[in-house]
Amino acid sequence: MPRFFILLCLSVLCAVPAYSVEQFSYKILNKKPQDRANFVQGLEILEGTLYISCGNYGQSRLMRYHFDDMRLKDSKALSPRLFAEGVSVLGEHIYQLTWRERMMLVFNKSTMEPVEWFPIVGQGWGLTNDGTQLIYSDGSDQIHFLSNQSRAISHSISVTENGRPVRKLNELEWIDGKIWANVWQTDRVVIINPQSGEVEGNVDLSGLLPASDRQATTDVLNGIARNPDDGSIWVTGKRWPWLYQIELLPLN
Repeated sequence: MPRFFILLCLSVLCAVPAYSVEQFSYKILNKKPQDRANFVQGLEILEGTLYISCGNYGQSRLMRYHFDDMRLKDSKALSPRLFAEGVSVLGEHIYQLTWRERMMLVFNKSTMEPVEWFPIVGQGWGLTNDGTQLIYSDGSDQIHFLSNQSRAISHSISVTENGRPVRKLNELEWIDGKIWANVWQTDRVVIINPQSGEVEGNVDLSGLLPASDRQATTDVLNGIARNPDDGSIWVTGKRWPWLYQIELLPLN
């Protein structure tokens, strides 16, 4: 075999990434009605309860619903000076991020009464937990792991796809040992390795909300929740009329 051909083959092989990003489409399995007024910033399902963090100044709320029939269970208005973002439940507390105020609000899980708040580093965007630590995004390519005991960041990861940073990471969800994240102002969800920060999967949710269900106030895709009771995955958006249960369909 000619030497130049061998060198060409080696150069091509070296150019191939050490890992490939899986590509997914989706199939809708079910849907539940949702109040269009909910400017969804965070979503979580636990013990038959759906927790929703709704944003905007003067409209921010912490809400929870009976997930089976979507009946409103509790609703707590925040100070008009706060813009709510992600939400997560860990132990006996509900944690709710705020955006530019850089505060983490803490509520009693049983009563939903406020317990305390503490400052965070950077802005607050998306929030989830791995069963031990809180995990939050700040709108950049960074994801931070935060002790709910010490209130300190234990470590942070930079999220990359094929070596390039992935920014505008928003709502987060911990699913089967991976971090799922909405990419703000897109119909894209990325699946992130929590150790390396590498994007291992791309989920294209284009067309999830049909044009016939869109109104002038309908906003972007935002909201991911896994129901631990059956493993189902639910997604929604800001001021969307539906929560959708989806199944991933591999494309490659």
